[in-house]
Amino acid sequence: MKPNRSERDDYLVDAVVRACDLLRAFQSETEKLTLKELVTRTGLTSSRAFRLLYTLERSGLVEKADAQRYRLRVKLLERPRYRIGYAGQTLESSFAVDVANGLRAEADRRRIELIELDNRMSASTAVRNAEQLIRQRVDLAIEFQTFASVAAEVASKFRAAGIPLIAIDIPHPGAVFFGADNFRAGQIAGQALGMWTERYWSGRAQQIVLLDIPAVGATTATRMDGVLAGLREALPRAAELPTVRLDCKGTEEGGAAAMRRALRPGVRTLVAAANDPAALGALEVIQESRQRELSVIVSQGASAEGRAELRNPGSRLIGSVAYFPESYGKGLIQLSLDLLEGRPTPPAVFTPHKLVTAQNVASLYPDDATSPVAVHSRQTA
Repeated sequence: MKPNRSERDDYLVDAVVRACDLLRAFQSETEKLTLKELVTRTGLTSSRAFRLLYTLERSGLVEKADAQRYRLRVKLLERPRYRIGYAGQTLESSFAVDVANGLRAEADRRRIELIELDNRMSASTAVRNAEQLIRQRVDLAIEFQTFASVAAEVASKFRAAGIPLIAIDIPHPGAVFFGADNFRAGQIAGQALGMWTERYWSGRAQQIVLLDIPAVGATTATRMDGVLAGLREALPRAAELPTVRLDCKGTEEGGAAAMRRALRPGVRTLVAAANDPAALGALEVIQESRQRELSVIVSQGASAEGRAELRNPGSRLIGSVAYFPESYGKGLIQLSLDLLEGRPTPPAVFTPHKLVTAQNVASLYPDDATSPVAVHSRQTA
């Protein structure tokens, strides 16, 4: 008769299982780890980890790399540790491409099989891709899709399948959130806009225009709320200014259309865009009009296109808040491993933000000078 699970577990030797945990804690054959680092990765007590390491060292499976660190003396199996599904936002946005490239590189480094699908900036495609990842029985899913309208449906499908879910930038019910601290990102932009207005216009602005993306729900709404809070901190009289909130759809075309509706002849206008594509569309309209010296823009994303504009002398784009999507991969894979291996995880992991301006863009992104600028982003939150 075939033994059930509890009977099979009786054959496990706990010390061997824990020793294997120590060996698996090494991510490569060249990695060197201290006892403290191994304790953190395995959850073993220091005394037990030390005794097991001593045994593994005497058995020739690990060795002392130096006085404090250990390394493997055995070859790691090439078999992937996990299969992680990634439904990416789009292939037409430099931001989303940076996220995908970083995730791919980190998954490869950590011996994880990454199953990639493209959501194509489509709510219906995001739902179909979720179903496909479930059929492929991935160990965990990372979802990067823009539409709040299908977030609950997508999350529900993964939850019903028992697959842990990480949601990038757009909250999904029950998923661990990874991405922007939207209020803080908006606040940084608003403060910069207010300080610029005080310095160059003696605080005498006459209108505020917010280019929002209602389709993504609270994400950009919170971002715009942060802009207003930061602006009013730096420019208290901003609370008295007429404020127009328009749907820019997150695209250059949408940003341009919204800006055409908002511009008023002879009115000093402060513009805050939810992302760089919309900011660039608005900027094009401003440059074509007679309002160039009467309008100024802050944006979000610090994409390759946004950074290229910041390098243009005299640009009316004075800053874009960076989210550093090129660094998302490391954080996402580590969070995935923490979830899969039962380590404590927070409900949300926020990425750092920094205002990129004409003054610091070269130091923050020195490689831009030798890299071609990607085709303008079509759409991203």
